[in-house]
Amino acid sequence: MLKKMGLGAVIYLYISFVNLSFSKAKAYPPGDIHPDKNQSAVCRLVVNMILANNYKKVAINDSLSVLVFDRYLKSLDENHSYLLAVDVAAFDQYKTLLDDDLQSGNLAHVFGMFNVFKMRNEERLKYALTQLDANYDFTKNDIYVPDRRKLPFIKTEADMNLMWNQRVKYDLLELQLSSPDIAKNRETLKKKYQNLLDQSAKTSSQDVFQLFMNAFTASVDPHAAYFNPFNASQFNVGITRALEGIGATLALSNEYVTIKSLTPGGPAYKTKLINPEDRIIAIAQGKDGDFQDVTGWRLDNAIALIRGPKGTIVKLKVLAKGKSASDEPLTVEVVRDKIILEDQSAKQEIRTYKAMGKNVKIGIISIPAFYFDHVAYTAGDRNYKSTTRDVKLLLDTLKQHNVDGIMIDLRGNGGGSLNEAVSLTGLFIKSGPVVQVRDVDQHIQVNQDFDPSIYYNGPLAVLVDRTSASASEIFSGAIQDYGRGLILGSQTYGKGSVQTTVDLNKVALKLAGQNKTNADTGKQDQFGQLNVTIGKFYRINGSSTQHKGVVPDIQLPSFIAPSKYGEDNEPSAMPWDTISKTDYIPVGLLNKVVPVLNSQYQKRSQTIAAYQAYSNEVKAYQDNQGPKTISLNAQAFKHTRDVNAKKALDRDNKLRVAIGLPALKKGEVKAKTDDLDFMKTEGAQILTDYIFLDKALFGINGPSYYPEGKTAN
Repeated sequence: MLKKMGLGAVIYLYISFVNLSFSKAKAYPPGDIHPDKNQSAVCRLVVNMILANNYKKVAINDSLSVLVFDRYLKSLDENHSYLLAVDVAAFDQYKTLLDDDLQSGNLAHVFGMFNVFKMRNEERLKYALTQLDANYDFTKNDIYVPDRRKLPFIKTEADMNLMWNQRVKYDLLELQLSSPDIAKNRETLKKKYQNLLDQSAKTSSQDVFQLFMNAFTASVDPHAAYFNPFNASQFNVGITRALEGIGATLALSNEYVTIKSLTPGGPAYKTKLINPEDRIIAIAQGKDGDFQDVTGWRLDNAIALIRGPKGTIVKLKVLAKGKSASDEPLTVEVVRDKIILEDQSAKQEIRTYKAMGKNVKIGIISIPAFYFDHVAYTAGDRNYKSTTRDVKLLLDTLKQHNVDGIMIDLRGNGGGSLNEAVSLTGLFIKSGPVVQVRDVDQHIQVNQDFDPSIYYNGPLAVLVDRTSASASEIFSGAIQDYGRGLILGSQTYGKGSVQTTVDLNKVALKLAGQNKTNADTGKQDQFGQLNVTIGKFYRINGSSTQHKGVVPDIQLPSFIAPSKYGEDNEPSAMPWDTISKTDYIPVGLLNKVVPVLNSQYQKRSQTIAAYQAYSNEVKAYQDNQGPKTISLNAQAFKHTRDVNAKKALDRDNKLRVAIGLPALKKGEVKAKTDDLDFMKTEGAQILTDYIFLDKALFGINGPSYYPEGKTAN
């Protein structure tokens, strides 16, 4: 990696690192947060490594400075609830200076901005505390605007006070609907606001530096990232998610602790009540513990409450995705556990469908990630785990059950090992190219499957959605290019880049002429780590998976709107492009069958009640952006909540009844069930149609993509 940086870059970094010892710290007012002794050097190190090594090349200039400024300001006060317009106007002087600051390691401006935000944040919380004893009239028709992201920053302190009066009244009203005890509700809010003040007081220079580095790396490349020492350890442990207690990846989104993904088989997943994009608003310990409101908390402090010893209980108050802040939260009890690797592995199931008076068995293999236990492999462990090894065993099981076709479910699979994507593809094709990779020097390498054997040669489908990314797109793209199987679902994420992790401590030691590790020197991690993009993926047909992803042969409705999630929504994402195709021979004749299959699917979707009910669910979810304004009249507030809850229940019950499930009663909790997994159900149905259509086109035994291959039958 360092060799690619060039001698000039190495010398500059070394001088920057050494000069740190002699730099004089800027004087900051008492109570302000200021950079620590290493951060100026780390800033220069990160900038120069991004310049020298990142696949996407950018100039550190005024244009980039504006992008970094906007991202950093958004990270401070995305909801425009703390900073005044005059504060933001004062910050404008830094818009075209941050590029110079990045290269010189000057952090005075960004720390100054943060200290102003910190002051305003604490002012607002202290003001909120003074308003708790006010006599609020819940019969008046006041309104509150919870989402201020598209509104201008508030101009005057009087207007800011008015907005916060409304926020306090709204917070009290929410509690009031659950409990009429106003004194208790005021005490609950007092604890919430005081907790937020306490969190602000605990903010460290590492927090501020991380925010600024995030703004910089994301402005260059959405997949480049800096991790300070704490976050570096979190990132590395987070690969296994073993310490999160409930098996969930969390992020802070607009003051809410938000669930971004669930570990398959983990404690949260097993409750069948928690989903990605749900928001955790309160946490309690044990069955009888008191809830602590964590809205607006630091993410690491909220995680600390969620973590705990295996077997202990944590209770969560959760606002489901699509619900507004005025809706009733769901209380979920989770038994903490260490995440077991087996629960993160590929799984199989068999579903039976009726077609032309016959039973058709479809084997479904769900793959959560392209995993590979490198440590066990290098240690010579013959039982090392990998996606390909696990899928081979599952295929054996499905063959023994004489399934008629197999569907690979890659929904929610964000990628993983490139080698595993290649070897998994090799189970379904003869030897041949699978993916092309272009590196930072524009050299192109073709990754191939060299094994001429075919492990499964029968009818195949791959189910994807907008969260299928990276290695998932390599696999599904290759299957599509070869015509080996149907691609079903929704357009994939579009992440066509590959990253590597750089330990900045090792880099700094090398630059200082010390070929030692932190363990050798006895020093702790001081500089963190950097993820840089080092290559770009291309399909064997020459098309990049970047930005566009993989477009299914037959598209199914999905709750995830492509216009709001995916690589093409990232302003700093690399563009789509093409290179020359490789030499490969398509083996399927899917261009003949896809139009017929799509026609059959469209006919079902227009005539069967379950399809209409599911489409209504999807449309309602995508249309539900939450109310722009909330009435602070108690009667109107409760009426709106009740009406929204009834509409949601009616939609759910129409779908449940249409597929043969009992309707839910008001207040009854809806648990997860595969019967409501429309994409999986319909994907397997389309594969069933494909099998019978193949028999009509190719003969009674179905398609044989390779003459010497054996079908699953």
